[in-house]
Amino acid sequence: MRLLNKNVKGTAAIVLGIGMACGLATAAAPEAAPAAIAGMADRMAACTACHGKQGRATADGYYPRIAGKPEAYLLNQLQSFRDGQRRYPMMNYLLANLSDDYLQQIARFFADQHPPYPPPAPNEASATVLERGRRLVTEGDPQRRLPACVACHAPSLGGVQPGIPGLLGLPRDYINAQLGAWRNGDRTARTPDCMAAVARALSPEEINAASSWLSAQAVPADYAPAPALPAPLPQQCGSQPQAGVQR
Repeated sequence: MRLLNKNVKGTAAIVLGIGMACGLATAAAPEAAPAAIAGMADRMAACTACHGKQGRATADGYYPRIAGKPEAYLLNQLQSFRDGQRRYPMMNYLLANLSDDYLQQIARFFADQHPPYPPPAPNEASATVLERGRRLVTEGDPQRRLPACVACHAPSLGGVQPGIPGLLGLPRDYINAQLGAWRNGDRTARTPDCMAAVARALSPEEINAASSWLSAQAVPADYAPAPALPAPLPQQCGSQPQAGVQR
């Protein structure tokens, strides 16, 4: 499983972002109202330098698309970076002194962006690997009580309001890195941390298969977070609390 050198990328990104961070920090003054701030697109230069115009992602295979993700999900991730639950030097640095009100505005801004998705990047995975990934994503492994990705991220894999992200249109390397971070304990979420439990149950080969299949899928034109799941979550998840959980 090929993973990018995050330390090298993080150092380069910090150098790039230091000159842009003042725009974020200035806009985060306590008196800033939670309503949309004029010139928000210009203030987001520190974000779009890595995440692409409108948050559509870039072609480097690591930084993810943030455009169109559920607002509550984006806010949760921004707060996690600010508070140290997620560790990536550039993000930790840029968000360290930002208020919840301004993080909410950032989340709302990118949730409202809907640029078109590019075609999937060329995929060198074998048919066997892709089929293994498809089964994990769409069926899971009932014998191991391993839920399918679609059980939480919606049958369309478009995510669910308010806090579950879509999984299509993401770079393979990014999916690999995030599942690996959960598996190794380098990324955490609100308890109970359902993604950490799922990732720890996956082997490196299964992570590679799932990420290869997901990144090979074209994104439908009507791709968007679902308002709700058709059935309860297969397990309790702190980032998406609900009363009903499948047993």
